[in-house]
Amino acid sequence: MASLKELKDRIKSVKSTQKITKAKQMVAAAKLRKAQAAAEAARPFAERLASVMASLSTKVSGDSAPKLLAGTGSDQRHLLVVVNTDKGLCGGLNANIVKEAKKQAKALEAAGKKVTFYLVGRKGRAPIKRDYADQIDKHFDTSEVRNPGYEQAEQIADDLVKLFEEGKFDVASLVFPVFKSALAQDPVTQQLIPVPSPEESVASESVVEYEPDEEAILEELLPRYVRTQLFGALLEREASEHGASMTAMDNATRNAGELIDKLTIQYNRSRQAAITTELIEIIAGAEAL
Repeated sequence: MASLKELKDRIKSVKSTQKITKAKQMVAAAKLRKAQAAAEAARPFAERLASVMASLSTKVSGDSAPKLLAGTGSDQRHLLVVVNTDKGLCGGLNANIVKEAKKQAKALEAAGKKVTFYLVGRKGRAPIKRDYADQIDKHFDTSEVRNPGYEQAEQIADDLVKLFEEGKFDVASLVFPVFKSALAQDPVTQQLIPVPSPEESVASESVVEYEPDEEAILEELLPRYVRTQLFGALLEREASEHGASMTAMDNATRNAGELIDKLTIQYNRSRQAAITTELIEIIAGAEAL
C-alpha cells in the first residue's frame, strides 16, 4: 500500500498534468475556429474548380488530352500520399489516417498492384515505416512551418507532378482527414493523379467558347487543380488536428479530475487509518502504565 507521502506526491503530479491538458484544450479551442473557417472557405473554390474541369474534360479526349488527365495508360504503380499531423496529443486522429492508408495499400497489393508512399507530416512516418519500410518513396516535412498553407501545397504538388512525368508512378491517391466536427474527423482516400474525370458534367444552357483552346487551358488548370486539392487537404488536416486535440485534452482533463478524486479519498482513508493506529498505540501504552 502506498504511503501518505507517495499519495500526496501522486496527487500533486496529476494536478500538474491536469493544468497542462486544460491549457492545451484552451489553445486548441482558440485555434479551431480559425482553422475550421479556413477549411470550409476552401471547399466552394475546390468544388467550382472541379465543375470547370468537368466541363473542359468532356471536350478533350484521345491523344489531345494532357498527360495529367489521360494518365500513363496503366494502373500498376500506385503512390499513396498520406497527410498526417506534425504534432501529437490529438487522440486517435493519426492512427485512423494510418489505418486508412494501410487498408488502401493492402487492397491494392491484393489486386497485384505495386504500392509506394509519399508521407506528409511527421506523425505518420513511424507506424507506416514499420510495415512498409522499403516502400516509402519520399516524405515532406511541414513541421518547421507554423501554419502550412498554399506555398507548401504548391511544393508538394510540383514534386508529385515531377515524379509523375518521370514515370515513377501511374496513379497517386490522397489520404487525408476531413473535418466534420470536433468529435468527428473521417479519413478519406481520393484519386489525385491522373486527375479523375467527373462521371457527370453539369449541363449548361449557354454555349461557352474557350480562348485559347481547351487543351491549353487544361494544361494550366490541371497542375492548379492538384495544388488546390493538396491545399484543401492541409487545411482539413489543421482543422482536424485542433478539433481532435481539443476533444482529447478535454477527456484527459476530466480523467485527471476523476483520478485526483480517487487518490484524495485514498489519501484521506490512509491518513485516517494512520491517526487511528497512533491513538490505539497511545491508549494501549497509557493502560500499560
